[in-house]
This record gives sequence, C-alpha cells and structure tokens, in this order.
Amino acid sequence: MLFSTTRLLAVLSLLAAGLLGVPAAPAQAATFSGTLAQAVAQIPTASESNSGYDRDLFPHWVDANGDCQNTRAEVLISERETDTPLTYTSASKCTVKSGRWYSYYDGVSWTAASDVDIDHMVPLAEAWGSGARSWTTARRQAYANDLGDHRTLVGVTDNVNQSKSDQDPAQWLPTRSRCRYVAEWVAVKVRWGLSADASEKSVLNSYAGSCSNTVTVTIY
Repeated sequence: MLFSTTRLLAVLSLLAAGLLGVPAAPAQAATFSGTLAQAVAQIPTASESNSGYDRDLFPHWVDANGDCQNTRAEVLISERETDTPLTYTSASKCTVKSGRWYSYYDGVSWTAASDVDIDHMVPLAEAWGSGARSWTTARRQAYANDLGDHRTLVGVTDNVNQSKSDQDPAQWLPTRSRCRYVAEWVAVKVRWGLSADASEKSVLNSYAGSCSNTVTVTIY
C-alpha cells in the first residue's frame, strides 16, 4: 500500500517533531514520486560486496523514544489489524504478546506475536553491500529502526522471513503480491540511496515493465 498525500504529509510532520522514534529527516527533505520504472532508474547499478558485514554494525530494535517499546514492538503495534485488541506480556506494555497481523508475503494472519518476524524489506546484509558499509553507525542505526516509512520494516510470517534471509529479488520473491513487494523494495532503496547489482536491477526492471505501481518516497 502506498502513502496518500495526506498520510505522507502527516508522517513528514511527525518526523519533523521527532515523534517516530528515528532522527528527523532534514528540514528540506527531498521527495521522489513517479512510476515504478522511474523509481528503478533512480537506483544506481553497482557491484556488491558483503566483506566486513556484521549484523551488530546495525544497532537494531532500539527504544529510541524511551517508552520501553523497542522498534519491533512499535511495528507490531502499528501494523496490527484493529479488529483484535493487543495484549502484552506485562502491565508495563513493553512487549507485545498477541493481537492480529496479516503477512502479505504469504497471505496468512497470525494472532501470536511470536509467529511474526519484523522483516527489514531490504535486509541489513543487502544494505551493507549496497552502500551502507560507508555509512556512520548512527545512520545504520536509523536505517535498522526506520519507523518513518512503513515499507522499511514489515511484519511477516516468521518462517517466510527466514526463507528470504538476506536475498534480493533476483534470488527470492514472495509467493503473493509481487508487484507490491518489488515496489516497496525499490522505495526503500531510493529512500536510503542504496545501489543494486546487475542481476537485481534486471529483475526490478522486469517487474517495472509489468507492474503499474507508483512510488512516492521521502529521501532520508
């Protein structure tokens, strides 16, 4: 699902106020809007290397706003289906226990939070090889906990996320909603200025030729 203009403006307002748990975007943030093909064209083509990658180089699941709910909990809360109330593991409401979440990768809903993984749409290892190895630790932390764009972090069935691992669309695609998945992958790469290798770019261009999605994204 892509942002409406109203929702995008609301998110930008929250970012400016520092209320989304990540550092605010620059005051004059650039925004890209165009067809999926135009968005793919924004992504530089470059070879990738995961040399030196370590997951700990991306501090993740932080509690940026100090409310005791880390990034995983924040995503579970924001992506819940409102027909089922949330429960927590304790009265402090730091950790989500149950609710209802829809995994669009495989079209399955779950009520136990333990069955839901929060997927980095563009995996940390892929981000590292696509440009994040040159980032500061602060920027990598911002990426790994990006609550400023709903497409960066996605609640999905745990074993489906594990089958994806750190693979790009040339290696793995979900069984359902592939146009949405590719559009969201591209949006994240554009938002964070990440590159794509030749095989990945080929697949992205292939879907851009057959999918009607538009992409609107704020550049971080």
